[in-house]
Amino acid sequence: MSSAPLPFVDRADAGRRLGEQLRRYAGQLDVLVLALPRGGVPVASEVARRLEAPWDVFVVRKLGVPGHEELAMGAIAAGSIEVLNHDVIDHLGIPRLVVDRVATRERRELLRREEAFRGTRDPVAVAHKTVIVVDDGLATGSTMEAAVAALRLMRPARIVVAVPVGAEETCGRLRSIADEVVCLETPQSFSAVGQWYRDFSQTTDDEVRVLLNAR
Repeated sequence: MSSAPLPFVDRADAGRRLGEQLRRYAGQLDVLVLALPRGGVPVASEVARRLEAPWDVFVVRKLGVPGHEELAMGAIAAGSIEVLNHDVIDHLGIPRLVVDRVATRERRELLRREEAFRGTRDPVAVAHKTVIVVDDGLATGSTMEAAVAALRLMRPARIVVAVPVGAEETCGRLRSIADEVVCLETPQSFSAVGQWYRDFSQTTDDEVRVLLNAR
């Protein structure tokens, strides 16, 4: 007996299908698509094409609790944005020195990615826009949660989280912080995003640059 086909051929295929689901946003002048790099970039490129909307990368770095990195104690983003989860920090008794050390390390990586992806170009304006934040999938959702928290400080009119596939519990949790969540597939048996793609090869920095330069 042959196995059931996987939902998506690759990230571009996922982006085309996700874009169709978001067609109600097509042609609206206030819509901006933001990709979480690197895996979200090929998806967002196709979404933006179908919506005829501008798009860019949104580089955000989660501040993981040392030894439990999937647990976020905050996030940083471009423009000196820092969001701290004081509930986690206080509950675990994490010293500010530790938070600062993690933030410094993640800021170096954030700056490296900003320079690698955008060069000298300024990021697009977010304020008062309907922002569609795209990734290739949601497992724990911690990076997407960090992105939404950071974007809130930039005062968009609306934040829409859009992914091809995600854990049902994660998509549900994100609905409490985003204005809308669009998740095409929420399989009951979910262990990793990559299992829902035939081709889930790593997106490289060069591929990100090529897609951004082709906008």
